[in-house]
Amino acid sequence: MRHLDYDDIRQAADRIDGHIRPVAVTRADPGLVGGGRGGKPYELWFALEYLQFTGSFKARGARNFLLAHSAAGTLPAAGVTIASGGNAGLACAWAAKALGVPATVFVPETAPAVKVARLRAYGADVRLVGKEYAEALAACEEFTATAGALGSHAYDHPYIAAGAGTVLDEIRTAIPGLDTVLVAVGGGLFAGVATAAREHGIRAVAVEPENARTLHAAVEAGHPVDVTVDSVAGDSLGARRATEMAVHAGRQDNARSVLVPDRAIIAARQTLWDELRIVTEVGGATAFAPLLPTGGEDGGGRPYEPRPGEKVAVLLCGANTDPGDLVARAEG
Repeated sequence: MRHLDYDDIRQAADRIDGHIRPVAVTRADPGLVGGGRGGKPYELWFALEYLQFTGSFKARGARNFLLAHSAAGTLPAAGVTIASGGNAGLACAWAAKALGVPATVFVPETAPAVKVARLRAYGADVRLVGKEYAEALAACEEFTATAGALGSHAYDHPYIAAGAGTVLDEIRTAIPGLDTVLVAVGGGLFAGVATAAREHGIRAVAVEPENARTLHAAVEAGHPVDVTVDSVAGDSLGARRATEMAVHAGRQDNARSVLVPDRAIIAARQTLWDELRIVTEVGGATAFAPLLPTGGEDGGGRPYEPRPGEKVAVLLCGANTDPGDLVARAEG
């Protein structure tokens, strides 16, 4: 597979213009998580992509993928099919409904009920297969071969990654002088955002759970490798192998990879609710976790310590979650 480049992202932005919601950004109180290096202040911003259609950034890539195929005349009567932990399937079903084509979505049996219900509300034919994304993907690939449907992918396709990457240019426009963006790693989002960030000299920090380190392990090895997934964020950050596109982006000079423990992810999600009344998925909150002083594998402080004056944007990318546990924990 060829590597993603910035021209892919510009073309995606033109293609999906008017079909998605531009990302909203908000500046956070500096006291939310304390200072950066040496306790000195930095600018903290949140990019509220969880407000996107279907509740996640995935709408960008799905819309780009289907619009590109529609323009090329390559959308079959059998429609489109995809395997997903939930959000990519939602986006695919939504984009397919907008174009009037059938969507068949394969999800693991462990997919959150709220996501399955929304998939059906978009008119998708939902197939529950296996315990992990890899099993749903295998079933989807078999369906693609036998039914003649157009096979999409949750993250490993240039149209999908390029569509996801369009959010970076919107964030940059809204935050002049942006230095750094923190992104939870599902492969397509990071590949797209890091590619766009490199074009503008912006640092892209890839954030993964310690026990779902697909990109981190691949960057260390120099190529994609299989990893074990055992994290609270596994439903959305649970791919066992990073994509070539993501590994290439992760090895560029503007990229950095950090790992966070599950306890930090849980704390990040709760902090967003308690302090800002922001409800995100566990996977979406993962991008915020490196800024909390909860320690990582080395037992130290924050996995990412901003420099004094650094402008940092945290991409909050998904909202398909049940907020009941947040409220219960806050009241407990």
